[in-house]
Amino acid sequence: MPKDDTRVLYNGDCPVCSVEIDHYAKYSQAHALPLAYDDLSTCDLARWGVSREEAAKRLHVMQGGEIYAGIPAFLVLWREMPRYRWLARLVGLPGVRQVASVVYDRALAPALYAWHKRREVRRKA
Repeated sequence: MPKDDTRVLYNGDCPVCSVEIDHYAKYSQAHALPLAYDDLSTCDLARWGVSREEAAKRLHVMQGGEIYAGIPAFLVLWREMPRYRWLARLVGLPGVRQVASVVYDRALAPALYAWHKRREVRRKA
């Protein structure tokens, strides 16, 4: 992977996550952006340095050898896509970033992860 490439690690089993990431993947492909998408179910998680559980709990983005998680990951991803740079600028503002991080880390990500765990239990039953 060239140093400037950006990789996104996401939970393809999560309906919400997969719809959002599929949208980003189509957009980045249509605009020939150097973005790659790794579904945690099919990729080598050792490359990411996270467990399956950690990967399922929040979005991760790798850029320049650095791994970002949560809102910082979204900011890296959005900055790479011209259509979403305004959103990265907005969410990256002091105060807005902190509020977005609290909402994502304490409400959205845990709710999506709990939903993911319930789907896994139902699938095994």
